[in-house]
Amino acid sequence: MRVISGLYKGRNIEGFQIDGTRPTMDRVKESLFAMIQDYVKDGLVLDLFSGSGNLGIEALSEGASYAYFCDHNVIAYKTIEKNLKTIGIENAKVLKMDYCKALSVLKEEKIAFDVIFLDPPYKTDYIEKSIELIDKDNLIKKDKIIVCESDQLDKIIYTNQYEVLKEKKYSDKYIVILKKM
Repeated sequence: MRVISGLYKGRNIEGFQIDGTRPTMDRVKESLFAMIQDYVKDGLVLDLFSGSGNLGIEALSEGASYAYFCDHNVIAYKTIEKNLKTIGIENAKVLKMDYCKALSVLKEEKIAFDVIFLDPPYKTDYIEKSIELIDKDNLIKKDKIIVCESDQLDKIIYTNQYEVLKEKKYSDKYIVILKKM
């Protein structure tokens, strides 16, 4: 994997082989970031199920002001830390904890995001549960976005507080961009 554009364009990202992760491939990432670039620039980003940190690193490369990364897998956590260090990224924080705990910590810090990436393990209901917690704790700013990725469109469940900005199928996965109303 590599950073596809921006400040860190061409830099390698390790972590393609982390068990339990499915890194977003370059062509999908390129298309996704073309759709969300206006939200990313100068924005505060949360990469909640980070894996290698691929999406959050790309957001920082595209001009995000700061990114939080979260993964409970110790190998993923160490990989994100290594990727950030190797690339020379300092405007980021990595949380080694499950998504519920991470959202609770972020609530306590009174943080609200411009962009949240949700790419959890596919065989879960973590998108729905994450969005419920994000809403309850006001972790997304009005008119900002949540980017959801799943292998099944019906797994991307959200409240009427969101409108779908874009929905796209890439091979065996769906990406849905939700805007907070």
